[in-house]
Parts: sequence; C-alpha cells; structure tokens
Amino acid sequence: MRIDRKILVLLAVLAAPLSAFGAEGEAHLDKAMNDVGNKASLQRGARNFVNYCLGCHTAKYVRYNRVAADLGLTEAQLKDNLMFTADSPHETMKNGINPDDAKKWFGVVPPDLSLMARARTPDYLYTFLRSFYVDPAKANGTNNLALPGTAMPHVLWELQGLQEAVWEGEMDKAGNAQKHFKEFKLAAPGKLKPEEYDAFVRDTVNFLDYIGEPVQLQRQSLGYKVIAFLAFFTLLAYALKKEYWKDVK
Repeated sequence: MRIDRKILVLLAVLAAPLSAFGAEGEAHLDKAMNDVGNKASLQRGARNFVNYCLGCHTAKYVRYNRVAADLGLTEAQLKDNLMFTADSPHETMKNGINPDDAKKWFGVVPPDLSLMARARTPDYLYTFLRSFYVDPAKANGTNNLALPGTAMPHVLWELQGLQEAVWEGEMDKAGNAQKHFKEFKLAAPGKLKPEEYDAFVRDTVNFLDYIGEPVQLQRQSLGYKVIAFLAFFTLLAYALKKEYWKDVK
C-alpha cells in the first residue's frame, strides 16, 4: 500500500519531540491561558520566536507573508523585525543552524515547531519553558522537570535566571527512597522578574499555538454558525414533520 509522503512528514513532525527528547516528567501542567485572538501578544510572540527559537528550530510550514497578514504587520515591519533567515516574504521560517552541526552539539536535530502546540498542547509548552533547573550532572548544566533528560539547553536563562529544584523524599513499600519534586527556588535572578518572564513565555506559546493552526479563529467562528444553522433547521424540520403528520391517527 502506498503511503502519501505528506502523511509521513506529518507523523515525523509529531513524533520527533517524543522520540528525540525523552519521556515525560512529573511536572504539573500550568495553564497557559493564551489567546490567539490577541494580536499584540502574537506580535510579541513572533519577536520572541525569531530571536530565541529560530536559531535552532524551524517552522517550515509557516510563511512569513501569512504571519504578517494575520498579525497586522507591514512588509517593512516584517523584513526589519522578523526575517533574519529569509530573503523573501514568501519563504517559510527556516532556522539558522546546519542540521549536522545541531546533531553534533545536541545529539539530536531540534524538531520543527510548526505543529508543536497541537502535538503537545500550549499548557505543556508553557510549563516546559518555565521548568528548567540547574543540574550539574547534565552536559549543558540544566535539566527540565517537564521533560527529564532533554537535549535542549536553557536558552532563556538570561531572562529567567537560574533556578534549583527542591525535592522531598519518602519511602516506598519496598523500603527504597523515592524523591518527588516540591518547588523551584531561584538561585540567580535573570533580567526579567518572574511575572515578566511568565508573560514572555505566554506570548511565545501563544505564537506557537497560532502557527499550529492559523485558521482556528475562523474555524471556531464558522463552527458557531454551523451549529446555529443546524439548530434552526432541526426546529424547522420538526415543525414540518408535525404539519405533515397532524391528520394521521
């Protein structure tokens, strides 16, 4: 049976973060509370994405001109503020690193982020970007509570600062010591206050949520109209049925 190449690409994108970056951690997922209808937030998220994510990751299913149209940006604003790895607004969002170099440095090629919010949910991404902690045992010096053993370094450490994970231990039924996460403790402050960093991450996740499905607002709007039509048609059909059968005993 012949499998469509686009389906294989889609499956590879969705599977990449699961296979390449390890198993889930014990972190509780915080609510991102993002709003893809907030254009100001999306504009800030696009700025964050191209400055902090696009160096290693791609968004190869997203074109710059579509982002500009949806976010209310002019072509001049697009070229001056977002197009650091492209020459034409019609190009997709490519990264600035060679895949071979990325694999040599990180052990894996960083996954494409076009559909990451749909594959992992905005809540997961919001929690992940806020869950890095100092771990001397790791080659890059940090680990992540949401994704233990992740190959991704804490690229936002200058903004968030460095935090330590506080663990609490307890004994299981077999008498073995088990440790569980208790809380994060800020070891070195960053350029942003904790609430400012949370807002920074929320804007970034909002943009990732948007590029995962740029038409989701239109889809939701159309869905309400379809439901309203079906409800009206149901009432009309019921009234028509009663009229046809009123003389039938």
